[in-house]
Amino acid sequence: MKAGIVGLPNVGKSTLFNCLSNAKAQSANFPFCTIEPNVGVVNVPDVRLEKLEELVEPERVIPATVEIVDIAGLVKGASKGEGLGNQFLGNIRETDAIIHVLRCFDSENIVHVDGSVDPIRDKETIDIELQLKDLESVEKKLDKVKRAAKTGNKEAQKEQEILLQIKEGLESGTSVRAIDISNDDRQAYVKSLQCLTDKPVLYVCNVDEASAVNGNAYVDQVKKAVAPENAEVIVLAVGTEADITELDSYEERQLFLQDMGLQEPGASVLIRAAYKLLNQQTYFTAGVKEVRAWTVTIGATAPQAAGVIHTDFEKGFIRAEVIQYEDFVHYGSEAKAREAGKLGVEGKNYVVNDGDVMHFLFNV
Repeated sequence: MKAGIVGLPNVGKSTLFNCLSNAKAQSANFPFCTIEPNVGVVNVPDVRLEKLEELVEPERVIPATVEIVDIAGLVKGASKGEGLGNQFLGNIRETDAIIHVLRCFDSENIVHVDGSVDPIRDKETIDIELQLKDLESVEKKLDKVKRAAKTGNKEAQKEQEILLQIKEGLESGTSVRAIDISNDDRQAYVKSLQCLTDKPVLYVCNVDEASAVNGNAYVDQVKKAVAPENAEVIVLAVGTEADITELDSYEERQLFLQDMGLQEPGASVLIRAAYKLLNQQTYFTAGVKEVRAWTVTIGATAPQAAGVIHTDFEKGFIRAEVIQYEDFVHYGSEAKAREAGKLGVEGKNYVVNDGDVMHFLFNV
């Protein structure tokens, strides 16, 4: 599962990527600085993992990760191949979610591809190009389905109905994710289209240092514009965050954050939000050899969670021993939680909760 960072050229995508991944993607003051997508595997900040490390004192600790992709900037006409349009759109299609960076700061020293700062216009530019590409895909599929629908095929007629609804929505400027379609119909008729505007989205308002805590007028505009999408908006002073990551010591970084009025780096907030955007959650294994955070899709069953460790664990799954994170911390160890009756023995139908501390029994 991976999230792609998108936006117009020169809005801070590569600087943000560097901030998140500590990979040094080239960032410079001219459009199309990024051509090939950069990929970074980012640790997911989690205070629960730190607490388990403190209690168990393992030999090693392994956090959960999320894959972040820095994708080339898009310009008007990308859906028709302008700029790096075809490459850009192809790279987005390969991601599972979108982190959309919007420039929300003024600076005479950093050029804007359209000559002025306007995050709503920038958002619409991206949206329109993605919607046009989706419209192209939907119309191609509709041509095929219409022929089957004319023969009286009930399934084709239903699919035609959904595709026409999507076509109408896209033509009116509505992204697929915001069109009112039931979950069942989405699974049956929409998912296979792999629409770019059906991917979940998170908006990052790139602000100046003074606006890092409370935002600014640009951020207010963005929040109002995206309200119908029910999408999260994160405010981040990307340039300042990049400066913080360059500081040598943890103490220096914390002092810098305190001076800004922040409790933690905005990048940490963004990484956790991206993890959630990808519909991911964490369970833990905790032993003296290793304390580890494992990533599973929200709604995964115990055997599926076991399969993340090794496919044999899922095939030969017998049962899972589960302690809720809060109980593990309260009693201080697996043994004490077991003595207190807080260890549950769960079967194949158990749905994993975020934060479960788990141990699997299997036979192959």
